[in-house]
Amino acid sequence: MLDTYDTVLVSGGLGFIGTHMTNALLALGKQVRIVDTGRTSLSKDPPPGVTLISADIRDTEKVAELAAGADLAFHIAANANGTLSVTEPRLDFEINALGTFSFAEAMLAAGVGRVVYVSSASTYGTPRRFPMDEEHPNRPFVPYGASKLSGEVSSLALHHACGLPVVVGRPFCVYGPGENPREAMVEVGRFLRWHLNGEPIQIVGDIDRKTRDFVHVSDLVAGLLTLADKGRLGEAYNIGSGTETSMRRLVEVIGEATGRQPAVDVIADIEDDTYRLVADIAKIEALGYRPAMSLYDGVSALAQALGPSPELPGAPTIFARGQHAEQ
Repeated sequence: MLDTYDTVLVSGGLGFIGTHMTNALLALGKQVRIVDTGRTSLSKDPPPGVTLISADIRDTEKVAELAAGADLAFHIAANANGTLSVTEPRLDFEINALGTFSFAEAMLAAGVGRVVYVSSASTYGTPRRFPMDEEHPNRPFVPYGASKLSGEVSSLALHHACGLPVVVGRPFCVYGPGENPREAMVEVGRFLRWHLNGEPIQIVGDIDRKTRDFVHVSDLVAGLLTLADKGRLGEAYNIGSGTETSMRRLVEVIGEATGRQPAVDVIADIEDDTYRLVADIAKIEALGYRPAMSLYDGVSALAQALGPSPELPGAPTIFARGQHAEQ
């Protein structure tokens, strides 16, 4: 089905995931339009041949006008910083919840053939079973998870009631080159940035009991393209590696990839997200998705891309107001 899509709209196309998606679409020979304000983007310029439209996704009429003639849309634009959702919950809700509704409404008005909404595994909240499949209860405990879930609910309601041709992807812990260090919260890039600068890796929670499903951005893009190609409309799909990694193991992999032992500073008294988090990816695997990047290879490539003294992480990990986190 991807062959039938010629013009593709990417919201948030200047951002971390959006940039990788845009480059993948260009490699497939697609005409790409980006809708982005550049609010948190590292680069303000799109690749050659890409049309950049500076617009807020909450402006339904403008986005619908710009989307006219698009065959496919990836809705990636979002606040992806969980800490910001705690300190500024209204901003988070306006971008992720209201913004997603407005974008979906614009896609309906423009008659876009298929919409892939990039949600988040944060919609699940604290895991109640392991691994987590798509039928796991959705009970987010931070505003970010709630706003992404609101985007899902409204998009799927518009599918059932109004015919919005939407499919939902729920990425787990995405990492890779091109992250904005002032915004990114996934441990792989944060840990590497501290380590490469010779500083202790700051680990929030239990180093052994806290586990994650780390998925490289290239595998996420492959998963989203799979959903655009074969995903069932009105359905949600996990996108992860399907592999569980503890914080201790991540530190070990970083040491193996860089050739020197990392120092660590464990902040053990904050255990809000000390739990096992790994995706059951059987549903998307049934469509042909296969994660290809091992954690070691992904960490090695990212370390090389970052260089010896990358910018340090700029956002602390906070789950509740008044809580201390990394220094």
